[in-house]
Amino acid sequence: MSTPSHLNWATDYDVVDPEFVKDPYPVYEELRGTCPVAHTDRWGGSWMPTKYDDVVAIAHDVEHFSSAEVGVIRAPEGAPDPFPLGLPPITSDPPVHTWSRRLLLPWFSHTRVAEYEVITRELCRSLIRGFIEDGKADAAQDYAQQIPVRIIAKVLGVPAEMSDDFTSWVRDVLEFAYDPERLQRGQINIFTFFMQALEERKVNPGDDLISELAHTKVEGEAIPDAHVLGTAALTLLAGVDTTWSAIGSALWHLATHPADRQRLIDDPEIMPFALEELLRAYSPVTMARIVTEDFEYNGCPMHKGDNVLLPFPAANRDPDVFPNPDVVDFDREQNRHIAFGSGIHRCAGANLARMELRVAVEEWLAMIPEFGLTKGAEVTWAGGQVRGPRMCPVSFGK
Repeated sequence: MSTPSHLNWATDYDVVDPEFVKDPYPVYEELRGTCPVAHTDRWGGSWMPTKYDDVVAIAHDVEHFSSAEVGVIRAPEGAPDPFPLGLPPITSDPPVHTWSRRLLLPWFSHTRVAEYEVITRELCRSLIRGFIEDGKADAAQDYAQQIPVRIIAKVLGVPAEMSDDFTSWVRDVLEFAYDPERLQRGQINIFTFFMQALEERKVNPGDDLISELAHTKVEGEAIPDAHVLGTAALTLLAGVDTTWSAIGSALWHLATHPADRQRLIDDPEIMPFALEELLRAYSPVTMARIVTEDFEYNGCPMHKGDNVLLPFPAANRDPDVFPNPDVVDFDREQNRHIAFGSGIHRCAGANLARMELRVAVEEWLAMIPEFGLTKGAEVTWAGGQVRGPRMCPVSFGK
């Protein structure tokens, strides 16, 4: 696909433009060669580096680029903020970031993730059994989007049967952040739910993240309620859309590249390398930073308060780092991708996301080894903060 021609992408890019969402890679490629750090006044204004080295450098520079706001689309002026302490630790700078991340990491350790794998595998099998006899399904809606939300519900100790509600709230906040009404609705629903859950855990704690945070002290002081609510909200937001987008993109690729699909079936030992390559090629997440003071970055006059996007999908297709970056190569020898971010805010849930992606693909291929996109059906994508397929109709078997 060629670069969308109706915009000057160097000075007027639009991260929710339908053509860009469908295929952003030609835009990234053009900008890397002509304007490696683009700018726009849309959605509150922002800068967007597209080269790997720039994205990594900014992600590591916590002095000039704060994480106080990480949204790609900035909240409208005057919009209420239901998370007064943000979404720690991802919106926290040191020293708050240090202790808040330390509290979160054990919940996504290899040991914990191994416990979640059993229920993840059974969940995947159950989902497939629900549609396999039909000979068709939506790999995104019927499968990928059903997995992470239920696993995160277990981490948070909340009812899995509320998964449809959680999904709706997450989409309101991440996918429709440009719509003030939907954004506020999603934020209020999340805040209200977790506020009630927190009050209950204070009295009746369980074996879940909210309970632990509600009864943990830092330097002798209880963690503020707003901080606990923000961390719970972050766990839901970051643990759902990002992972289902990665799973959906992987299945879309395998549906459209039968040779890669067959290779995974014939040689399952390459699965870990294949999944890392799919994460590189279809990285779902773009984050943001706020400039802390006026200064010039690579010739760009950035000002205090400016928004700077960190498009990990662009960085992961930089030909200076990844030869033939648009080719999905399961034999790629050097794969220093940053699909999970870089620097102190690298995704705390990376172990869980990798496990869910692996199990989802393994179980699908075990039960549905032959499949492809349904002829005549449309694949739709969501973009902005998180890019991934929202509808991916596939046919198989019968």
